Amino acid sequence: MSKESNIEAQKKMGEAINSGKLERLHDVMASDVKDHDPAPDQGKGVEGFIMFFTELRAAFPDLSIAVEHLVADEDNVGFAYTITGTHDGNFLGIPPSGKKVKARGMQISKFKDGKMTERWGSSDQLGIMQQIGVIKPAKSVAAPPVLSGKTA
Repeated sequence: MSKESNIEAQKKMGEAINSGKLERLHDVMASDVKDHDPAPDQGKGVEGFIMFFTELRAAFPDLSIAVEHLVADEDNVGFAYTITGTHDGNFLGIPPSGKKVKARGMQISKFKDGKMTERWGSSDQLGIMQQIGVIKPAKSVAAPPVLSGKTA
């Protein structure tokens, strides 16, 4: 498939997640899609993604994922994104805080025949936990002194 068709499939994945029409993930993911960085208790394949995003949307009903930068080749799509939402439901056993969150993440998706077959990615989970008040942000630490680059 072409780079353009992979980008289109990736966009459709984002639309399915943002709209909550998660059954549409079947259209853009192979049934046995492999997630190399699954969430805790995430099931396998496309059904695991549907379960994960169902739970995430229950915790953050106004969930939105916005792509900030995207690159692609004939087999892969990589992108940086920002996720936003309001913590209005249970999240990983944490009761709703009503707080708005904004976090960055990155993902690489591998495609074959117009469907995602593999995914690698990471989101700022620590930042989310800090924003909903579960973890206290660390105090600022002074930067170490700058070395002159001279050797003895």
